[in-house]
Amino acid sequence: MRAVMVYRVDYGRKTKDPIGAVLEKRETERAYNYHDLLRLARRLFALDTADALHIVIDTGHIRRGSLPRRTRDCSAR
Repeated sequence: MRAVMVYRVDYGRKTKDPIGAVLEKRETERAYNYHDLLRLARRLFALDTADALHIVIDTGHIRRGSLPRRTRDCSAR
């Protein structure tokens, strides 16, 4: 799992303020990963439809999640 930062961009002042993160749970890279994450971020963080244009994600600073990976070995002794 990876956490992708979500920012609100002010194009007038040319600033980018962090407002949250979305988690990417896909193990493999697919054709529309970036667009799907952006759509999810806009749905979660945009105040209205006009504000959705100011919501961007930054995949350059992807952080690894801290949750353990599932394994097939589930032996409890």
